[in-house]
Amino acid sequence: MKFISIQEALDKKEGKVSLRGWVYRERKQKEMAFIVMRDSSNIIQCVVKEDKVSKKEWEDANKILIESSLEIEGTLKEDKRAPTGYELQVSKLNVIHFAEKFPISKDHSPEFLLDVRHLSLRSRKLTNVLKVRSTVFKAIHDYFRSFGYYEYHSPCFTPNAAEGGSTLFKVDYFGKPIYLTQTWQLYAEAGIFALEKIYTIAPSFRSEKSKTSRHLTEYWHAEVETAWQHFPELLDLAEGLIKYIVKTVLKENKKELDILGRDTKKLEPIVKEKFPRITYKEALKILEQKAKIKIPYGKDLRTVEEDALSKLYNTPVFVTHYPKIIKAFYMKEDDKDKGAVLGSDLIATEGYGEIIGASERETDIKELEKKLKAQGEDPKKYGWYLDTRRYGSVPHAGFGLGVERVIAWVCGLDNIKDAIPFPRTMLRYQP
Repeated sequence: MKFISIQEALDKKEGKVSLRGWVYRERKQKEMAFIVMRDSSNIIQCVVKEDKVSKKEWEDANKILIESSLEIEGTLKEDKRAPTGYELQVSKLNVIHFAEKFPISKDHSPEFLLDVRHLSLRSRKLTNVLKVRSTVFKAIHDYFRSFGYYEYHSPCFTPNAAEGGSTLFKVDYFGKPIYLTQTWQLYAEAGIFALEKIYTIAPSFRSEKSKTSRHLTEYWHAEVETAWQHFPELLDLAEGLIKYIVKTVLKENKKELDILGRDTKKLEPIVKEKFPRITYKEALKILEQKAKIKIPYGKDLRTVEEDALSKLYNTPVFVTHYPKIIKAFYMKEDDKDKGAVLGSDLIATEGYGEIIGASERETDIKELEKKLKAQGEDPKKYGWYLDTRRYGSVPHAGFGLGVERVIAWVCGLDNIKDAIPFPRTMLRYQP
């Protein structure tokens, strides 16, 4: 018989089927063996009875351990006691590989599970997170392409800092010092003069000495850059992307979110309601009045302040017009609010922190040189970048989205490490 997936069998509900997969759980009795089998689609309970299979098949059923791989043929039967509501009465069993004793049990610590991530990746939790992750990536591509954006790529090796030298990964490049990219942005700003509307999803690297549950040293960065765009339109584009991602996941991954225990009611307002837009100054007042947190002007918002803000809204909130002294050199100063930039952070709900950083870009070459010097950088090292302001400079804007942060938020994960197959952090670079 043709093999079908477990989910296809569950949808079929009756009749004879052939399945293949791995042992998720097993329990043996005197004349009966219970095997919960998994594949990428779902799990199903299979019942092997001694008098219904050959002697060899019965012996094999009693030898298999968790993660053994097998092919099974049998008849579907509804059983509400079974994990997914149906069980398979086995008539044929073929073991492809007898696994050794699996090293993972229920009581292992999160750190141990990360040590054996090549094996713990098979868990139901991570399998379903990875399905949501795939949907998120697809949604990002679909969203930008629906507006006529071109996918564009920049190098991972770069001679320049874009987000501050303290978080650069320095590497040896044939005897010369060079850095892993923090963002595609500087190269994207060159690309808009050819393509006008561009986006990417690519790895970025930040050497942040952070051990929090929301930081990775290597993460996937969805970034966009648009010629002729100003700040309000940029925020509209960012809000639309988040709404589209959440809407798509709610539509395509309901089963996965249910398995993960995600309360989807908390995600529904994100699709339906307009995101508030408050200035940095307004955020300071709100934090003082409603959260009893007093922040001096000119200090960046930390995790504690972002979390406090997020509890006041049922959608993400844009915080705009940060002081220029705490933001990157390429952010344009607001003509109407000197000292503040046309930049914004989008703070997710439920304490998941900043998920988007956005700004209109500075177009004045003298201002860029002045800001670079103020941040201790040598403008000569950015000569190629400054050329983009010498030849046909135009208003433009862009943002970057941390894909793993969005996945962690949408799935309701406790730790961002579970939003990526093999996390890289300050303390973890294996397996």
